[in-house]
Formats: sequence, C-alpha cells, structure tokens
Amino acid sequence: MNASRNILSCLLLAALLLPACSTTRSLHDGEFRLARNKIEVNDRSFNTRELQTYIRQKPNSSILFGWNPFLTIYNWGGQDPKDWMGQFLQRIGQAPVVYDPNMVEASINNMLNHLEYIGYYGSAVKSEVRVHKREVNVTYHVTLGKRYPVSSLRFDLPNSEEFRTDFEADRDRVTIKPGQFLAAADLEAESERSAQYFRTKGYYGFSKTQYFFVADTLTEPGKAALTMSIREYARNTSEQSAVPIRKYQLGDVLISYDRNLRIRPSALENLNILRPGQYYDESAVNRTYARLSALHVFNGVNIQMDQRDSALVDCRIDLRHSRLQGFKINLEASTNSTGLMGISPQLSYFHKNIFHGGERLNIGLKGNFQFKPREDVRSTEFTFSSGVSFPQFIGLPNRLFTGTAIPRTDVTTAFNYQNRPEYTRTTISAAFGYSGSVDQRFFFQFSPVQLGIVRMFDINPDFEESIFQDPFLWNAYQSHFDAGLGAMLYYTTDNSISPKGSYHYYRLGIDLSGNVLSLFNRGMKTDEFGKRLIWGTPYTQYVRGEFQLGRTFSLFGDSAALAFRLLGGIGYAYGNSAALPFEKAFYAGGANSMRGWQARTLGPGSQELIDFFIIPNQTGEVKLEADAELRFPLFWKFDGAVFAEVGNVWDLRDPLETGSSLAGLPGNLAADWGLGLRLDFDIILVRLDLGIRAHDPAREAGDRWVKPADWFRGGNYAVHFGVGYPF
Repeated sequence: MNASRNILSCLLLAALLLPACSTTRSLHDGEFRLARNKIEVNDRSFNTRELQTYIRQKPNSSILFGWNPFLTIYNWGGQDPKDWMGQFLQRIGQAPVVYDPNMVEASINNMLNHLEYIGYYGSAVKSEVRVHKREVNVTYHVTLGKRYPVSSLRFDLPNSEEFRTDFEADRDRVTIKPGQFLAAADLEAESERSAQYFRTKGYYGFSKTQYFFVADTLTEPGKAALTMSIREYARNTSEQSAVPIRKYQLGDVLISYDRNLRIRPSALENLNILRPGQYYDESAVNRTYARLSALHVFNGVNIQMDQRDSALVDCRIDLRHSRLQGFKINLEASTNSTGLMGISPQLSYFHKNIFHGGERLNIGLKGNFQFKPREDVRSTEFTFSSGVSFPQFIGLPNRLFTGTAIPRTDVTTAFNYQNRPEYTRTTISAAFGYSGSVDQRFFFQFSPVQLGIVRMFDINPDFEESIFQDPFLWNAYQSHFDAGLGAMLYYTTDNSISPKGSYHYYRLGIDLSGNVLSLFNRGMKTDEFGKRLIWGTPYTQYVRGEFQLGRTFSLFGDSAALAFRLLGGIGYAYGNSAALPFEKAFYAGGANSMRGWQARTLGPGSQELIDFFIIPNQTGEVKLEADAELRFPLFWKFDGAVFAEVGNVWDLRDPLETGSSLAGLPGNLAADWGLGLRLDFDIILVRLDLGIRAHDPAREAGDRWVKPADWFRGGNYAVHFGVGYPF
C-alpha cells in the first residue's frame, strides 16, 4: 500500500513538473484528440453558456489553465497491453477524448433546435475545425435568427361556465404577456403552470397537452398575434376523443401496508390530508406523499388515483415499510508532531417506530481519548445520550399543520463523564423542544427547556491553585446548574448528504440561561462568593450566539468546487456568572476548524498554551474564522483538496494582560493552509487532512510567520481523519 502511494505521489509530482508532455501518445493512427470547444455568437449579449450543454462531445476536463495531469499520466502508459506499468498508469489516469466529426453535426442540430425553442427563428450554426499536430479545436459560429414580439394575446376556452370562472380567477397569473418575445419554451412553461393550477381545483387528469397555441405573424409583419386555446382533447389525439372538462371529488381513500408493521392507524390518519368528498387537489396529494415519506418508516410511498365515474376518483395509498432499526458507526482521529494523539469513536442505535406511531429513538455512545504514546498523559471522555422524537407538535392539534413537513417534538437526555489529569467532571443534561422544516431548505429547532448540572471532582491541587489566579478560569471550572432555552435556524439551498453543485447555507444558534431563575433570587441561598444556589450549586446566567455562512461554487462543469465559510460567535456571562461555563466556551482547531492545530490548542488570542493543562484546553468567549477550500477530482473515487484558514478565539476581558483579548486584532489572528485527500462513496465521504501553520500568534511577536523550514517541526502541523466535508 505504501509503495503504491509513493509511486502515485511521484507520478503526480512528475505530472506537475511536465505539463507540456504529449497528451496524444496513446492515440491510434488516424485519431485526433478533442482539445477545445468554442462558441462564438454574433450578438455579444447572448450567454454562450446556454449552448454549451448542447455540444455532444466534450474535451477532457482541466484542473488548471486547460491542463489535466491525469491525461498526461494516461499517455505515459503507451499502447502495449502486456506492459503492466503502462496498464497501471492508464488505470489511474484519464483517457483522451477522441474527436468524432459526427458529433459536431449532431451538436449543430441540437443548437439549432434549442435556438428555435427559445425564440430565435431561422438561426444558422457553422463549425470551424482546426487541427494542430494531433489535437483538434472546434469553433461553432452562431448567427441568431429573428425574434417576434407578442403584439396581442387572446384566449379560446371550452364552453364550461365553471371552467371559465376558475380560469378568470387565475388570469392575472398567466406568464405570457404582450411585448415579450415569442418562444416555445415560454409557451410550454405556461401550459405546465396553468394545467397544474387546474389540477389543484378538482380537474383530475387535466394536462398541459390540452393547450394549443397559434401565432399570426402575417397580419402585422415582424410581430406575433398569439391565441392560446384550451381543448377537451390532447395534442396527440383527435377531436373525436374529446371528453368534457369537469371537476372530480374523492371517493374512497384507503391506506394499505404490511400488517407486520405495527403502527397505529391514527398516526397515519394524522398525516393523510386526503378525505372522501373533497375536490381532487394535486397539491394535497403531493403534501400527503411528502408527510408520509418524512416519517422515515416507509421504504416506498405510492398514491394511486382510479377514476370511478365521471365525478369521482378513488385514492389508494400503498406503503412499504423499511428497515426500522440499526446501528451507525463514526470515527475521527488526529495527531501532530508533539506526539499528542486523539481518537473519537461513536456508536449509535436507532429505531424509527419505537412506540408504533412513527416515533424515532436514538441512543448514542461516544468516546474521546487523547494520549501520548509511551507517556503517562491521557484524557478519557464518555458520553451517553438518548432521545425520542415524536411526529407531532405536542401541545397543538395536528389539524393546524397541513404542509409537506411534519413538525416534531424532541425529548433528549445525556450523561457525560470526563477524566483529565487536572480534574474529573460529570454532566447530566436534558432538553425538550420542537424541530421542523419548510420546503426542505429552512430548518429550525427550538428548545424552551434546556437543563444541565455539572459536577467537578478530584481536582488536582496544583491545577486548582493555578486557575485561582485567573478569576475567569476559576469561574469556568466550577460546579454549576444550567437552566435556559435555545434555538437554531438553518437555511440551505441543497440539503443532500454530499452536495455536488453550487449551493449556500446560513446557520444561527442562540442560547440563553438563568434569566427565569434570576426572578427568584430573593428566595435562594448564597455561597461565600455571593452566588445564588440551586440544590447547593450556583446557576449560570449568560447569552451565547453563533452564526455561520457557507458558500460553494462549482467549477469546470461540477468536476471541482471552491468552498468558503465565515463563522462568528460570542458569549457573555452576567448576573449570577462571572464567566461562561466551560462547555459553552468556543474553541478552535481540530478536524473541522483551523486544521493546522489540534482541537483546543489555539488561543485565546496570542496566549501561549496554559502550562497547568497537561492536555491543552484553550477556550474563549469570542470566535472568528474564515475558511476556503478548493476541491478537485483525482482518480476513481479519490478527490483532493487545498485549503487555507484564518481565525482564533478570544476573551472579552483580559485582566491579567495575557494577550487573550480582542484588543490584539489583527496581529493575533492565526492562519494555516494544507492538503486533503477524500474518498467519496456518495453516501459517505472519508477524508484525511494535513494542516500546516502559517501564522502562529502564540510565538514571539517578531517570529509569528512560520518559515517553510519549520512547517514540519515543533508541532507546526496536524493530521486529521474525519467523515464528511469540514464545512
């Protein structure tokens, strides 16, 4: 394995150093490589990208300035089928695209058809083929045809008063308007929109093929007088097959499923919004489909309509249940040159129908182990969590929610045990809240109840004496009781597991704690520091917010991507708290943040690693970070990445003048860069990242930029193993 990796690394390096090497060596006699397609249009305002899709043969993709190193590697393989090294080179490389003149003619026909479809009548496309050595460049010269503005629009409707009334109610929403250019694409889009509207008004089976358009370009030369007709028969049938257009009501509505699936019928009825006697409504059918699918209990949902007579359609909903329970495993790991290693395994169990009503049960066990081999330095952490999600908004009747998404009520509990060289800590937490989505783009979580109690044990005397000198650290590492609320809002244009195209997202999280409890301060006992106590433990009082903005741009026809992320967070303790509790503080470093550092080894500000933490535990009250990552394909299912990151965490106050506050900006910003390798199986992505420090604010003021000679010395790099994209 190591040998093959070394061979591949050498090949890639050679390809990088020799971009001018032949890319046609593997071609047979009489073959030419398609090097480039170009489109030139006589109107510069026309977007040529619209025509690129209709070119039938595309050249090899490029990574940088038209160059593809894997094409070079493939051509090193030669043509000898008995040469095992040549076969290996061609397996990991990319074969050249062999020019096919028939594809040029097909591309011209595609372009002409498309230009007429979007309203350019009588266009012309000519090809120019240039051959240089054994490479071909094809240029398509496009002359756009004539366009006809719509001078008037007339409607010809069936002789049905009910249909005419419904059409008039929708008339203002007709997308074809006088003055716009005539185009079959626009006519098709309008017929699709209008037919869909009628199918929500009871007109079962109504189709866009019942729309006919006639354009008169002779009466008024250079313009088109348009007539839109709606017929009682389809375009591909004759007038003799006409059937009066009428509304339909729902007859029988039946739900069928495997009786081995023990699910309460009332749970399905709450999700089904189709009722006998209602007028047929396609949007209601689609909403029912989405609601039943969102339960995640069924492997397939099929809603079938059967016309009973001229006024009724029966509805049958067939449900095929999926695997209801299973396990999931996850693993993250990291290391750096100081020898500190971290491993975070995670095992979870799920059941999708635990109480026979679509309730989801999740039980998780997560570990976090940090250690130095051959040294007595280690940290052990276990987290046990459980939660039940109910497919309803407990407290409000289901009839209020008729959309495609099902609001859910979530009840969660967790126990965390952490044993570090400096202390032992346990945390018990519980939360009650609601979650849901809108159009699969906007997601929300709201927890009106969040409870937690943190207990500190076995505190190392030297550690206790050290943090006592810093009032903020002292307050952060005390037993405390947490009672408040939280919310999360998330919007994304692509919610798939592994997005491939361009997309963006926004995430906002807010936590409030202690404000309700503060109303009862007068009745509470106090400790020697004046803190109000709940069950003998001070309660926390703070506000915390975090915002993320991410954007990914696809490049080179979705073969590569450039991803950006901006992240900001701030927490402020007040009232009964002098500092944020440790678990609410921000940290940087790790597999998903500032990858030149391990988790919790960066900041706050320019502060050096606190020496009384045997295993680093740096945190702050403020976090700012900006990330950029270029992702590109390598071979098979392997992708590569190059990334750069800037950020840090800070304290709002710095009474000991350690350099931890925001006052040091921008000099105490950290920066890193690195390389990544990804193995993408579509349903899961495994990655390995090497992060290298570029600017380390913890170094002396004149030596914060890390020289190339020091990149792999003194802990200036970190290696991270993770699952999924970092952002």
